[in-house]
Amino acid sequence: MGISHLGAAVAAGLLVSSLGAAAQEAGPHLSIELNAVAPAETGCLISFLARNGYETGIDRAVFETVLIDDKGQVERLTLFDFGALPAGRPRMRQFSVPGLDCGDLGQILINGTTACEAEALDEEACAEGLGLSSRTDVELIG
Repeated sequence: MGISHLGAAVAAGLLVSSLGAAAQEAGPHLSIELNAVAPAETGCLISFLARNGYETGIDRAVFETVLIDDKGQVERLTLFDFGALPAGRPRMRQFSVPGLDCGDLGQILINGTTACEAEALDEEACAEGLGLSSRTDVELIG
């Protein structure tokens, strides 16, 4: 292999490597952070910060969610409707869960997507590349 071919091969390898790194740095297309869990009059108020990293808005996102107590047992299965999630703009969503003691909550499992409506995205857009995190003692998993 001549020097010019070797240089081209090295440059191509670096380009592929940097593209892979850029894709990894791009992160999830949709991220949900469990931001707060607070007692409310009728139960527990759960707050999520959602960020839509797609170039287009999501008209409606509904997630099947499992609330798991601190002993690891399912407390209930519910649907959280996050509504519209505009592109590139964070949105806070709060859900009041009646009869739930926040102190007994150990984990929240995003079990799946029951609705993901977006004009320019497929139905799997809300599930693919979903990033989950928590700022509370309650773990957010999926």
